[in-house]
Amino acid sequence: MTQSLHYKKYAKNYVAIDSIIFGFDDGKLKLLLIKRKFEPCMGQWSLMGGFVGENESLDEAAYRILEDLTGLSKVYLEQLYTYGDVERDSEARVISVAYYALIKINDYDCELGRKHGAEWFAIDDVPPLVFDHRKMVDRAMSRLKRKTIIQPIGFELLPEKFTIPQLQKLYEAIHQKDLDKRNFRKKILSMGVMQKLDEKETHTSKRGAFLYKFDKDKYDYLMSNGNMFDFV
Repeated sequence: MTQSLHYKKYAKNYVAIDSIIFGFDDGKLKLLLIKRKFEPCMGQWSLMGGFVGENESLDEAAYRILEDLTGLSKVYLEQLYTYGDVERDSEARVISVAYYALIKINDYDCELGRKHGAEWFAIDDVPPLVFDHRKMVDRAMSRLKRKTIIQPIGFELLPEKFTIPQLQKLYEAIHQKDLDKRNFRKKILSMGVMQKLDEKETHTSKRGAFLYKFDKDKYDYLMSNGNMFDFV
């Protein structure tokens, strides 16, 4: 394709994707980071990222990069923000589109992670990050807090079967505050989007706690009839 003279007047810029990947384990919200294997900032902690291919859309590139690191393709992934400060990358003019993903840690491919030098960090113990990656993480955390109040995206971080105490620990980890046990249970059950199972989790106590599953069909039905997921 012959390029218009109008386009040739302008410099070409790089477009990149940076992935903020959240997981939940041991009662803690965690962030997946890699050690950079090239300059600039080689050896420092970074979000997983990469450049958008010539024939890729932004979403296609984001899913490719995420799968390269985690081995997962069918996960919650949402575009967050575009970062375009002129000197954000010392090597070139790079515009980065940040995405955040919610994955189940038990489904994560540890072998792929090791190849990339990836490690999980508790969200309150994140090391210094390259470039503007800390800003990306902070913005993703703010988005996650807002979204988990109005949409059931928090379930994306849990195993398929979970207990109400596990769910409460997840919300406490995301919102970084303690929640009243009785009020939490009453509120979450009143939404009618969880299916109680005839199974118990017995690892944490002799008595055991009943397991639940998120009922997406019930959620979709309730939303289509004007109900709201409101966790305030």
